[in-house]
Amino acid sequence: MSFLAIDIGNTRLKWALFAEALPGHPPVRHGAVFLETIDDLAEGEWADLPAPDRMLGCVVAGEAVRRRVEEQMEMWDVVPRWVVPRPVEAGVTNGYDHPARLGADRWVALVGARARVTAEAVAAGHAPRTALVVMVGTAVTIDALDADGRFLGGLILPGFGLMLRALEMGTAGLKVPTGETMEFPTNTSDALMSGGVFAIAGAVERQYKRLAARGGQPPKVLIAGGAAVKLAPALDVEFEIVDSLLFEGLVQMEAARGT
Repeated sequence: MSFLAIDIGNTRLKWALFAEALPGHPPVRHGAVFLETIDDLAEGEWADLPAPDRMLGCVVAGEAVRRRVEEQMEMWDVVPRWVVPRPVEAGVTNGYDHPARLGADRWVALVGARARVTAEAVAAGHAPRTALVVMVGTAVTIDALDADGRFLGGLILPGFGLMLRALEMGTAGLKVPTGETMEFPTNTSDALMSGGVFAIAGAVERQYKRLAARGGQPPKVLIAGGAAVKLAPALDVEFEIVDSLLFEGLVQMEAARGT
């Protein structure tokens, strides 16, 4: 039975159609659009898409955006289903004070990360390791999973764009072109970009050290999000960029639910 996974972020909607909800299988079709254009999905990217049998999505952009996407799905006979974080799901235990208040995208990414470290452990013949899940988008989240799949907690930081806009709004004379990441910037553009990159990289490395000390081993660092490539060169820890992490989490959830 075909399965449609949808990830609605603060800036873009990403989707992937799978022949079946089987972990480890690639999608047969996928795409992404900016939120401003989601009202054209039915007549655009989805116009010739085979009708999915099931769908599951995560949304952080709000109820109004979710309803607009559901309107685009009315051409199919499929029930829209959206992730609400649970206390336990697909091998992950939610350690948030109020589990349902955890961002749906963070929860899905944690499930995807747990599936990855578990598969890696099975292939290598050892127990799963801890994991640090970093998503770099409009906001940045840095979430920790222990070796038993328990979400320990995480950080939320402004993304690169929010940092730069905050400085432009609050400081005179800082509306400058986008710069590059440099070790010792010698112009304002590079100083702003480097400051944002190193601030996020420093938070990642700090949480990496804390999780390594807690778990007694270096954690697996998985990075996702549209701005991951900006962060990657500044990190002094081993990491893997996984663009499909949320889709992997959604597939894992659907497979575990068995519906």
